[in-house]
Amino acid sequence: MSVIQSVNATITSLRAQVAALHAELPRNALVVWTAGNVSARVPGADLLVIKPSGVSYDDIRPENMVITDLDANLVDGDLAPSSDTAAHAYVYKHMPHVGGVVHTHSTYATAWAARGEPIPCVLTMIADEFGGEIPVGPFALIGDDSIGRGIVATLRTHRSPAVLMRNHGVFTIGTHARAAVKAAVMCEDVARTVHIARQLGAPLPMRQSDIDALYDRYQNVYGQA
Repeated sequence: MSVIQSVNATITSLRAQVAALHAELPRNALVVWTAGNVSARVPGADLLVIKPSGVSYDDIRPENMVITDLDANLVDGDLAPSSDTAAHAYVYKHMPHVGGVVHTHSTYATAWAARGEPIPCVLTMIADEFGGEIPVGPFALIGDDSIGRGIVATLRTHRSPAVLMRNHGVFTIGTHARAAVKAAVMCEDVARTVHIARQLGAPLPMRQSDIDALYDRYQNVYGQA
């Protein structure tokens, strides 16, 4: 039995989940045209599910999601994988706790990336979701695992599930794909709010002890058990 056959039911479910989650990107104004992508790790196999390259969001269907291995080689699917697949694959290979990865070029967060400037932790929402500033990763060219290397090197030393890749855009991670999408939505929201705050003056800093307390509460207490 092949690896694909052994996890076939899981892959079928993930194809549907990943296809559905792509709708959240245009719905939340995080992407334009065909830019951006969502992927999910296939539990129990060194595989991932990701959007095919250059396909319109209106045309995304579970059946056209593609499967690759963690070296970004196509394993199953009729279309070429996203041009960002090598970056996603590198993250999964080197961050075993990650189950979902999202990439966007959302306007405000990408503006911070263009400046090479972290988003400071000056809002309770930033403390809750990101545990501190949203960091900046290095510039890297698209097409190989260089972006993935920058993501991993940056996020390994941060609590943040989001990184602003310099001169490029946003990558977010999560224990599953939906969590990574949520982080992308929240990253854009706080990027916009902090930008507006800076037009009014200098945002007020937060104490590290308060940031830590907010992060702990949100991660461990907030929501339903």
